[in-house]
Amino acid sequence: MRASSVYRGGIIVALALIVAAGSGAIAQQRRFVNVATGGTAGVYFPLGAALARTWTEKVSGVQSSSQATGASVANVNLLQKGDVEVAFVQNDIVYYAFNGIEMFARDKQDRLRGMAMLYPETIQLVTLQSKNINSVADLRGKRVAVGAPKSGTEVNARQILRAYDIGYTITQRTTGLTNLITAEFLSFAEAADQLKDGVIDAAFITAGHPTAAVQDIAASRDIKIVSIPANVVERLREPYPYYTAVTIPANTYRGQTADVPTTAVMAMLVTRQEVPEDLVYQLTKALWENVTALQQAHARGRDIRTETARNGMPVTMHAGALRYYRERNIR
Repeated sequence: MRASSVYRGGIIVALALIVAAGSGAIAQQRRFVNVATGGTAGVYFPLGAALARTWTEKVSGVQSSSQATGASVANVNLLQKGDVEVAFVQNDIVYYAFNGIEMFARDKQDRLRGMAMLYPETIQLVTLQSKNINSVADLRGKRVAVGAPKSGTEVNARQILRAYDIGYTITQRTTGLTNLITAEFLSFAEAADQLKDGVIDAAFITAGHPTAAVQDIAASRDIKIVSIPANVVERLREPYPYYTAVTIPANTYRGQTADVPTTAVMAMLVTRQEVPEDLVYQLTKALWENVTALQQAHARGRDIRTETARNGMPVTMHAGALRYYRERNIR
C-alpha cells in the first residue's frame, strides 16, 4: 500500500472518530421531557401537544413529547414513577397526593412540585328550572349526581355539601350528618341523561365551561346553574386551599341569562423534585414566553396567563419555576 493512501485513510478514520465523538456529546446533552396529558377528547391533550412542540422548538437541547393518559390521578402516578417529567393535573388531586389523603391515603407523594397554574376547572351544580332548587341548601333530601366513584368531582361535591352540613345517604359511607342527599355516582354523560329524564334532581360537574354535558342538557331542558357564593368559597378555602372563586358568564348556556358565581379547582402543570432546577427554569421560561401557542391550541388556553400562574398553588413550587417567577416579579 502506498504511503499516501495510508495517510488519506488515517485522515478519514480520524475525521470519522471526531464526528462520532461530537455526535455522542450532542446525544449526551439532549434532554428528553415527556409530558403526561389526558384523553384525546379532553382539554389536556391539545394543550400538552402544543406545549411539547414549544419546548422542542424553543429550549436548546430538549426533545419533548406528549402522551395521552388517564388524566389527573394517572398522571400523578406517572410522575411518581419517573415515567414523565411534567404532567397536567387538577390542583386538588395534587393536594391530595402531596398530603397523602383521599385516594392517596396509602400512597403519599410528597416529591411533587408545582410549575404553573393554568385555567379553572369549574364546579357546576346543574339542575332544572322545574326542580325549584335555588341553593346548595335546597339539595337536602334530593337525588344528586356527585361524579364517578373516587373522582375529583365526587370529592368536590362532598366537600361543598359538607360546607352546608349536608352528607350522603349511602350504605358505604358514614357521614355523621343528619341533613342528607341520595348520592348517585355517575359520569357526566350519565348525569346529563338522568337529569334530562327527571331521574335525578341535580348534578355536580367539574370541568372547564362551557361543558358539553351541560350543553346537552340545556339543548332540550330549561336548566339552572346553582350559585356557590364567595363567602362559602372562603370557608372552603380554609381546609381546602386549592379552591378559587370564579364566575360563569351569562349566556354560557342556553337560557342562562345571568352571571353565576361558583368555585373551581385549577388545572396545573406539575413536575417532581428530582427534575434539574435549570431544566425546569428553561421550561417555565419557554412556556410563558410562548403562551400564545397554548392559547391557540384550545379555547381554555385563553385563561392561561402569568397573572394567575401562582394563584391556588397547592404544593411546594419547584425551585426552577420559582426562580423564573421571582426574576419576573410574578407573585
